[in-house]
Amino acid sequence: MSEKTPKKSQSVSKSKPRKKKFPRAKYTQDEMHEIFARFKLQRPEPKGELNHVNPYTLVVAVSLSAQATDVGVNKATKALFQVADTPQKMLALGEEKVRDYIKTIGLYRNKAKNVILLSQKLIDDFDSVVPMEREALMTLPGVGRKTANVVMSMAFNIPTMAVDTHVFRIGHRMGMAPGKTPDDVEDILMKRIPEEYLFHAHHWLILHGRYTCKARKPECEACIVADLCKSKEKTCDVPATIVRLED
Repeated sequence: MSEKTPKKSQSVSKSKPRKKKFPRAKYTQDEMHEIFARFKLQRPEPKGELNHVNPYTLVVAVSLSAQATDVGVNKATKALFQVADTPQKMLALGEEKVRDYIKTIGLYRNKAKNVILLSQKLIDDFDSVVPMEREALMTLPGVGRKTANVVMSMAFNIPTMAVDTHVFRIGHRMGMAPGKTPDDVEDILMKRIPEEYLFHAHHWLILHGRYTCKARKPECEACIVADLCKSKEKTCDVPATIVRLED
């Protein structure tokens, strides 16, 4: 007996995934270009503030920086990286001793555990070499999307947008990327920042948020893009003079 051919009405329709809809851009491309052109004049070669000696120590440092300051992490890792700058050396050190080195950092017990686990996974799955791909990096214990993006950018020169609290705040405050989640903010910024500025963009935004557009009270009088900023919170429309800063 032959099988019945299913009716058209019974067939399953495959719908294409819907593209995310983001709020309409508040800034024109010319305005975005001008904002980042000024950031470049101020900091031509911005650098991350976490100290590291190789891609492995960068992964460790960034994973330790969650809910901690870069200054605090640098103090803790200065001695740690002198004795353990490879996955093998970190495993030999052991979780208990890692805890002793990083005990001044918040959540240090769980972070020490993850450092040992990610070191083991790098040895087992990646021949002790830090992978370049985001998906692979995110398989490491304690490594989320933000950490992976930072490593891709700083270790491998791949343009990414690492959305930390500063970038998320500025995206909303300035109206540059008012996404509901860090991933949304990342997608918007990657789409709207001119390509020529994309590589350094997340560092410029982080440093702008850390030293000028501060969380409690933005220092608008010291802002080099005050005239372009569309934030409802801004207190000044006159841009500060651009002074080149050495990083």
